[in-house]
Amino acid sequence: QVQLVESGGGLVQPGGSLRLSCAASGFTFSMHAMSWVRQAPGKERELVARIGNTGRSTNDADSMKGRFTISRDNAKNTLYLQMNSLKPEDTAVYYCNVVRVGYDYWGQGTQVTISS
Repeated sequence: QVQLVESGGGLVQPGGSLRLSCAASGFTFSMHAMSWVRQAPGKERELVARIGNTGRSTNDADSMKGRFTISRDNAKNTLYLQMNSLKPEDTAVYYCNVVRVGYDYWGQGTQVTISS
């Protein structure tokens, strides 16, 4: 079955960096676009970035342009999110997402907390 396992979250000071990873299994990773989505306390889920199946096309949310970079390694079935210049408002649970055969799959999420 489809499994998405996120890692790399933690507590970071404002201005710091984190790199999130999502290990995927149970489907042909290289044939699917992937996304990072986040959810802050009391807010709806928000798209962070999306990447095409080959990695050549990406789409980042406006508030994260220039700070976050999505990438993938199809040989390792792994999705990444490099986050720089982190702000307190980036605090959220970050989820890896794939849509396969019309169904949304999610990982368990990884907590990112930006605080001094």
